[in-house]
Amino acid sequence: MDGLIIKGIGGFYYVETEDGIIEARGRGIFKKDGITLAVGDRVEVAIIDEAEKKGVINSIYPRKNQFIRPPIVNVDTFVVVFAASKPKPNLVLVDKFLVMAEMSGVEAVICINKKDLVSEKQLEEYKAVYEDIYPVIAVSAKTGEGMSELKQAISGKTAALAGPSGVGKSTIINSLIPHANMETGSISEKTSRGKHTTRHVEIFNAEGGGKIFDTPGFTSFDIMDAEEDSLMHYYPDIDRYTGSCYYDNCRHLKEPGCAVRAAVEAGKINRKRYESYTANMEEIKNRRKY
Repeated sequence: MDGLIIKGIGGFYYVETEDGIIEARGRGIFKKDGITLAVGDRVEVAIIDEAEKKGVINSIYPRKNQFIRPPIVNVDTFVVVFAASKPKPNLVLVDKFLVMAEMSGVEAVICINKKDLVSEKQLEEYKAVYEDIYPVIAVSAKTGEGMSELKQAISGKTAALAGPSGVGKSTIINSLIPHANMETGSISEKTSRGKHTTRHVEIFNAEGGGKIFDTPGFTSFDIMDAEEDSLMHYYPDIDRYTGSCYYDNCRHLKEPGCAVRAAVEAGKINRKRYESYTANMEEIKNRRKY
């Protein structure tokens, strides 16, 4: 029968099927072929013990996309979460998640959590960075404000919440799917950074027929799969000026006649997005040296 891997721990995979959750192992052929099963995989599973609901995974269906950090596959939507405060937003890191989504052809939604901790003016400034590029939803998982809008945005889709540790991903899942019973973390008073709470990847069923991945934190996440000459194409607001610069191979850094830098000065591209682009470009250049 067909099913969906919703959790994998210690070599065991928990497959959601029409007959319930089956605990299964993968056939040895997967290891032989260098294939690692992942949460989100659509699989064919055979029952070997009906009473104990145990089985074996015989095959997997083609993946629409796959990711290494975190190890998930078949994502429809990335909900990129950052906190309006506590911890302070790191937009360069947020944009790395967005680059990952663009590279993989996955739609992205921006979720600003903890809106109750900042003024409306500050919140609007954060929204302005992204609202002309991606859907932006401001929420307070603590008070519930904005959560219905977020629920509607992921309805009927397989969505993954991505974002730095401590921004409230587990709290958001608790609000969206109370039966998930996720452990929520606290912010270290000393470092103002989140403590990791999620130890494995898991999918939860959401209202409206959608599904949500919960994933560990991304403190070591990078975008080294992006090349210096291709990074601009994963910033939609920058990419729209491709071909408008004086030089065809313009990287939008210090070249004369750059349409992107002119658009930044004219307020057509948010300066924080451009600063993020240059910071991530510099990171790629520096890591290429080693």
